[in-house]
Amino acid sequence: MRMTRYLFLVFAATALLSVGAQAQTKRTGKKASKTTAAKTTSTIPPLDVREARVKVSNQLANVSMFTAKLGPIAQAIEALDSEAKIKNVSTQSVDKNTENKQKVIKAIRDLREGIVKLESEFRVKPALKKYLPTIQGISELAGQSESSAIAGKFVAANAPLRTLEQKLTDTLAVMPKAEL
Repeated sequence: MRMTRYLFLVFAATALLSVGAQAQTKRTGKKASKTTAAKTTSTIPPLDVREARVKVSNQLANVSMFTAKLGPIAQAIEALDSEAKIKNVSTQSVDKNTENKQKVIKAIRDLREGIVKLESEFRVKPALKKYLPTIQGISELAGQSESSAIAGKFVAANAPLRTLEQKLTDTLAVMPKAEL
């Protein structure tokens, strides 16, 4: 019986010491750092693509903000137009409404200018040509919005801008992120 106790104690001590020895062994992480360094350098897209991604993001923010503000303004403009046809509205209100129409049309033109530049950049730069199918047509959508506004259909001018907003979102989803 003593012998079994003794063997059991020796066996337990050996097991504990071997676990402690394994915990103290030093593991080197050289392999992991090499693969990590290789991954970071391969995931950084070219400068043209990174710059274009920022520009697409900026235009998306511009269009989103513009469409959010255009909705209520367009409804107010068209409501005053229809009221002016039915009732006798003061000339001061009509003049102010005409001035607001011109401001909205100019704002859409300015927005369209930036959109056209962005799309033409995707057409010209070789690094961006593979993303062209997702962004293609945004300048036509901006033109449709401008045409609707010129025709006095300000509420309808918002629909092409919403489609344009979706195309910009889709383009951002396709373009690689610059991970450092």
